[in-house]
Amino acid sequence: MAAVSDRLPAFPWDKLEPYKATAAAHADGIVDLSVGTPVDPVPDLIQRALVAAADSPGYPTVWGTPALRDAITGWLRGRLGASAAGHRNVLPVVGSKELVAWLPTQLGLGAGDKVAYPRLAYPTYEVGARLCGAEAVVYDDPMELDPAGVKLLWLNSPSNPTGKVIPKEDLVRIVAWAREHGILIFSDECYLELGWEAEPVSVLHDDVCGGSYEGLVAVHSLSKRSNLAGYRAAFIAGDAAVLGELLEIRKHGGMMTPAPVQAATVAALGDDAHVEEQRARYAARREALRTALEAHGFRIEHSEASLYLWATRDEPCWDTVAHLAGLGILVAPGDFYGEAGAKFVRVAFTATDERVAAAVKRLG
Repeated sequence: MAAVSDRLPAFPWDKLEPYKATAAAHADGIVDLSVGTPVDPVPDLIQRALVAAADSPGYPTVWGTPALRDAITGWLRGRLGASAAGHRNVLPVVGSKELVAWLPTQLGLGAGDKVAYPRLAYPTYEVGARLCGAEAVVYDDPMELDPAGVKLLWLNSPSNPTGKVIPKEDLVRIVAWAREHGILIFSDECYLELGWEAEPVSVLHDDVCGGSYEGLVAVHSLSKRSNLAGYRAAFIAGDAAVLGELLEIRKHGGMMTPAPVQAATVAALGDDAHVEEQRARYAARREALRTALEAHGFRIEHSEASLYLWATRDEPCWDTVAHLAGLGILVAPGDFYGEAGAKFVRVAFTATDERVAAAVKRLG
């Protein structure tokens, strides 16, 4: 066990504990804008679906119920513009982080293979490469990579942590380049429904992939858009050959989404009203925090989508973390996401309205 854990970087969030203690000592309590976990209630219709399916004594299937596959394919066609999506193009997973961490292993990658991901990125892409012994490589522009040995290319739009969106025309070029070189694309699109100043587009959109999902898989989660982080409800969609292989592996591994969660996912994907209500909450919090941060001397870069503001005072990120902790506000240091983030912090706007208002007051 130690040999496997020795491959991994130190768990970054442990380093934040002293600053969390400082922020928690504020007379009015901590405003935690670090992790970005949803805090608003799970919509009633989703809770009702979960409860109605609570009497589920049998094993669920890894591929999911036909109703779940119908719900996912319907959402792919209606929301992503993936008009050719069918049941063999979808696979539920037990939260998207599990998928990201174990995907290279499940794809059979190892020593001599390369896993590529953005220079500023969610740390679990690197973790997945390290777990299977593959080489982790970073990029600014994926088409500038040496394609030799690259077996898996991660895209992330909207980006965590920066909120940057890859334009449709760039996605078209990246997909064509990857196909030319036989590189499998997995596109992490978990924040796709949270565009503010840009409209995120999926790699599965007909205009991007030409109606063919060959070499393409998109990753989606209900954690953010439906407040379901605690349900571990997510799915992947795209190349039927890739998903078919993953289905067989995951069947052997017993990687099953619980039956009540499958039922809740059907309800969530069938309702747009709760998504719009949650977007409105986030939009108001985003505007309030952005205005307050800029008035406090911060510059906001990118941040046109997702649940974060990518902010800097042009100083080492840990100095910024310490400064804000002194105000009772906890944020994530940019170097958690790569050396290129060393002068930035990631500010989540997932706290309650009351806590966001407290942060705005303190920044003022």
